[in-house]
Amino acid sequence: MRKLTGLSLAAIGGLVASLLQLPPAVAQAPEAEARSITWAPCAEDPAVDCGTLTLPIDWENPTGPTFELAVARRKATNPSTRIGSLVFQLGGPGEPGVVGTIYNWYSFSGDLTSRFDIVGFDPRGVGRSSPIVCSTDVLFRDPGFLMESQADFDAALAYNKERRDDCRAKTGPIYDHVDTLSVARDLEALRAALGDDKLTYYGASYGTLIAQMYAERYPRKVRALMLDANIDHSLDTRRMTGESAWAVEDSFNAFVAWCDKSAECALNGKDVRAVWRDLLAKAERGELTRPGDPTSRISKLELIYEVWGAGYGPTWARLATTLAAYADGTGTPASALMSLKTSADTLPYPMEIFCQDYRLPIRDYRHYAGLMRRSESIAPNVKFNPLGFGTTVSCLGYPPVKYPQRPVRVNGTPPLLLTSTLHDPATPLIWSESVARQIGSEARLVTYEGAGHGGYTRGPCMRDAADRYFISLTAPRNGTRCADTAADTARVAKTQVASPRRMPAGPLPGLPGVTFRS
Repeated sequence: MRKLTGLSLAAIGGLVASLLQLPPAVAQAPEAEARSITWAPCAEDPAVDCGTLTLPIDWENPTGPTFELAVARRKATNPSTRIGSLVFQLGGPGEPGVVGTIYNWYSFSGDLTSRFDIVGFDPRGVGRSSPIVCSTDVLFRDPGFLMESQADFDAALAYNKERRDDCRAKTGPIYDHVDTLSVARDLEALRAALGDDKLTYYGASYGTLIAQMYAERYPRKVRALMLDANIDHSLDTRRMTGESAWAVEDSFNAFVAWCDKSAECALNGKDVRAVWRDLLAKAERGELTRPGDPTSRISKLELIYEVWGAGYGPTWARLATTLAAYADGTGTPASALMSLKTSADTLPYPMEIFCQDYRLPIRDYRHYAGLMRRSESIAPNVKFNPLGFGTTVSCLGYPPVKYPQRPVRVNGTPPLLLTSTLHDPATPLIWSESVARQIGSEARLVTYEGAGHGGYTRGPCMRDAADRYFISLTAPRNGTRCADTAADTARVAKTQVASPRRMPAGPLPGLPGVTFRS
């Protein structure tokens, strides 16, 4: 062992303090203990296997209470060429992987489905894995994140406590253990139960945070990890609200550029920015209504949500049709918003996952107002990102997180594939670039030079790079770019084929009872 010399007591103290910020060492963790999954045909589709894996609620108390992790598997279509399992998670947070596997919401290529069992799971607190449940009437009393006074700020804090107490009481002990580090530990247990020596995993959006934490904790257990549309776990409050605002403003600018040159745009030939400014001003005055229904007012927040949501596909033609209908007062808006209908007393609402992963404090209304002014200066057209501000305000007053956000530290993994689009309203390219810098030499970043959330489905260049990586472990060169081809642009404009469903589950922040259709 190399002898350490010249370290001051202060330096040693700093080193110890930094080590204490790390998750517990791999050697201390029981994740890879022998556990089994009992498979049976899924009730919805007998061609898909469903099963459960019994895991600790609290990994720091592995002999304590347990929960059942719900899993689904589509077996490789060509067993003679089977490589192993490809586990996927589409983020949210709150996307159910079991339903995704059963109904094939995410379409991997034939090259992958022939060689891999496609395995989806519902992360703890989601879907069929002891979901977080809350009283519907409590959720629908959400006062929203747009505030105008200290009284509004105090009301938001009081509501957050009410929601937290209600959801904890209805959910049970797992409520306080739905953080993503715990999910990464579940993923290691799942890998072992599947019988794979190393993990092959595709994570999209919030699913990339699972991959980052897994790579940091289990570097020697990684075979191939694809991180598509990255979440950056080093963000503080200022960066989260500001950079997410930049993302939706950039997406809006991409929409305007498409509209200016596309005959498919219902606003083609018009000053799209002027139309938008007029609509936003009317909404702020309470004068914007749905065509044919003067009693149904469109709020400023609803209007901004339309732009933000359209960037996911992107569904530019649908957005243009909606804005044109609002501007003319005639026609039928092709809105992406719809009411959330439920006959149940409770419904899943996984905001707690984000609140247990990020500490994003806002001191008071004055601090909030300053963040909002900064956001509006960054995004002069769209003003703010409803997801960035909505999640931040929804987590105010929550207990301190166990492992506060910091740069990811990866060392000793094989190459990791990171992908992004150039214009993403939810997880901007700058976040994938930041995560790639944090990972260092193991990162291989590939960028699609077009719009939308998630890169795998963006044409043959992106898909083939991912498939080669998964099948032969051939990683592309870091910094590779895939062109936004004319064929892809036409496909998006004419057919409105969206990328895989990765919208947040449950009521939208600030719009209780409303969700998106993809």
